[in-house]
Amino acid sequence: MRKSLAVVMLLSLSAAGCTWVHMSPGASAVRVVSAAPADCSKRGEVEVSVKHNIAFVDRNALRVREELETLARNEAPGLGADTISPLGEPAGGSQRFAAWQCGR
Repeated sequence: MRKSLAVVMLLSLSAAGCTWVHMSPGASAVRVVSAAPADCSKRGEVEVSVKHNIAFVDRNALRVREELETLARNEAPGLGADTISPLGEPAGGSQRFAAWQCGR
C-alpha cells in the first residue's frame, strides 16, 4: 500500500509540471494586455479553465496562469478578436478574459 501511494504521489508531482494546453493556429497573433485597451471594440468575454491540482497536489501557479492565457488566446480568433485582457485573477483553475478587436 505504501509503495503504491508513493508511486501515485511521484506521478502526480511529475505531471504537475506538464503543459497540456497547446496554442491553436492564429492564436499566436493575439496580444495579451493587462487592462482594457483604448480605441478597441469589445468582441465578448471568455471563461477558460484548467486542472489546478492533481490528486490533491496543487500545480505550479505560473503554469496554470500560462495555460489559462493560452486557452483564452485560442478562443479570441473565433470572436474576431486580436487582443485579450484578464478580467480578474485566476481562481480555482478558472479565469475570465475580455476579447478586443484593435485592428493592429
